[in-house]
Amino acid sequence: MILVLMALSTAVVIPAQNSAKLNEELPAGAMQQKATTACLECHEARIILQQRLSKAVWTKEVDKMVKWGAVVDANDRDELIDYLSGNFGQERPEYNAPRTAHEKTKVGSTQQRSK
Repeated sequence: MILVLMALSTAVVIPAQNSAKLNEELPAGAMQQKATTACLECHEARIILQQRLSKAVWTKEVDKMVKWGAVVDANDRDELIDYLSGNFGQERPEYNAPRTAHEKTKVGSTQQRSK
């Protein structure tokens, strides 16, 4: 019984740690906190981190997200778009997602079964 409770408590803690890590990956800047609040309420930071959009496309994305319920003060809109296009613009190198422990375990399990 104790082992089951320990296993369940570990499973609950791991996703929270992964989410916190993803949130920390948004680059520092005047709008980091606003982007975290407005964008990460609905999706993971990885969605933003992998984007390579022009300023015009970021403008459309921010406006679309506001229509869908993202809370962005009108006074912060242009600065948020500058933050996103400056950090996740077309000229940025391609995003390489970090491997998770789950993926490593999955690969290891597959290799063990094939032996």
